[in-house]
Amino acid sequence: MDNKTLPLQGIKVVEFTHMVMGPTVGLILADLGAEVVKIEPLNGDKTRHLEGSGAGYFPMYNRNKKSVCVDLKSEKGRQLARRLVKKSDVVIENFRLGAMDKLGFGYEQLSAFNPRLIYCSLKGFLPGPYGSRTALDEVAQMMGGLAYMTGLPGKPMRAGSSVIDITGGMFGVIGILAAVERRHKTGLGGIVTSALFETTVFMMGQHMAQQAVSGEAPMPMSQRQSAWSIYDVFRSKEGESVFIGVVSDTLWVKFCEVFELDTFAADAALASNSGRIKCRDSIIPVITALFASMSKQELMDRLELAGIPFAPINRPEDLLDDPHLEASKGLLPVTLSDGKRTGTQARLPALPLEMSDGKFELRSDLPREGEHSIEVMRDAGYSIDEIDEMLREGFVKVAI
Repeated sequence: MDNKTLPLQGIKVVEFTHMVMGPTVGLILADLGAEVVKIEPLNGDKTRHLEGSGAGYFPMYNRNKKSVCVDLKSEKGRQLARRLVKKSDVVIENFRLGAMDKLGFGYEQLSAFNPRLIYCSLKGFLPGPYGSRTALDEVAQMMGGLAYMTGLPGKPMRAGSSVIDITGGMFGVIGILAAVERRHKTGLGGIVTSALFETTVFMMGQHMAQQAVSGEAPMPMSQRQSAWSIYDVFRSKEGESVFIGVVSDTLWVKFCEVFELDTFAADAALASNSGRIKCRDSIIPVITALFASMSKQELMDRLELAGIPFAPINRPEDLLDDPHLEASKGLLPVTLSDGKRTGTQARLPALPLEMSDGKFELRSDLPREGEHSIEVMRDAGYSIDEIDEMLREGFVKVAI
């Protein structure tokens, strides 16, 4: 998509964040065209150097941003940050409750000199009895019922991604965009707060509603009674797994046709989904044996021919050469800026959106620590002498 047509072109954002939830907000705004300046401590965002399951946090959530490394504990460093905020539309922060106020960067403090400022605060909980607790994605999944619904009875299990951090960040973006639209009408900004716990509870809404409708507590998804007669994972001849869902009577007819299940097709007792559910014990063994005699590719080819929902059970690395993602430019080539593999390229997911004039692409690679410090200070009105002085005194760092 052309830079001139990006929907958030002209929106300026200052980001005080780390880990996943806050950077997700900045990533989405940046991909949509906003200018996002990431404020990092002098030694860089600690997320840059995480290992294990956290090793992918920085490269995934920080493209298309500018990095400024500044000492916010110094008055000159705080003056720089305030100058950036004064000219900005949005501030994002996801630090512990009260941390930004102590630095002089709480909403009331910043909106006093920039009343049009939209201030997005990402927290563990919205205000209430839990408001001062420290939360993590996993804490929210456990408290909010997601781990219960994902796991086995008596064995709660977190989802296999930082789904609450990411979704909570998405709600933060929704709030920011709503506040931008409101500002068009009132001329004033405001504070937007998104929280992990409430995000999880929102995701549990369908199960809460299920209990309200049925009068029965929902079981974990692994133990649920499916609404469909065929909604299972099956194995092919090679032992590979494929999920298959026959979710309508019309699809059942096509399913029987493409797999030549003439006896099933002729059985009036199986014509409706409710009838097939009653006969699952006789249907499933036949289908299981049939699929076990077929290769994975043949099985999927037939399912696709019939228009039946199916999915191979992929691992993350399988997505790197997925033909659909390849053809649709669903992966962006990002150059790693930190760690043992600095300088190597990774193909990471693009924003899962497309507008009439195209997809949202990589405009600038992952920033090195302080890569844009001088550029941003110049834009903020600092003279060359002032910049040199800040560097000499150690209040600002630039990338080497």
